[in-house]
Amino acid sequence: MNLEVKKYLYDIKTSIDSIMEYLGEKKDFNFYLNNKLLRRAVERELEIIGEAAGKLLKIDSNFPIQNARKIVDVRNWVIHGYDKVDDVIVWGIISAHLPKLQLQVEKLLQDMPK
Repeated sequence: MNLEVKKYLYDIKTSIDSIMEYLGEKKDFNFYLNNKLLRRAVERELEIIGEAAGKLLKIDSNFPIQNARKIVDVRNWVIHGYDKVDDVIVWGIISAHLPKLQLQVEKLLQDMPK
C-alpha cells in the first residue's frame, strides 16, 4: 500500500481516537445529547472518517474496510442533511460501529510495510 493509503487510514484512526477522547471513559448518552459542542465535534470527526473512506474507495473500490460505502454515506448525511442528523443514530454509530472500524484500521496499519 502506498503512502496515500496510509495517510487516509491514519486520518480515520486519528478521528476515531479523537471521538473516544471527547467522550471520555463514561461514554454517557445524556451528556452527549446535552452538549452541543461535543455533538458537533463528533459530527466533524465522522465527516473526516467518511471523507477518508471515500478517498480510499477511489484508490481501490474493493478496499478492505467493512461497510466503507456506508461510512461515506454517513459523511454525506451529516454534511448535507445536517438538519436531519439524529443523535440516537450517531450514538449507535459511535457505540456499535466505531470500535469495529478502529480494529480494522489498526490492523491494516499494522500490516502495512514499514
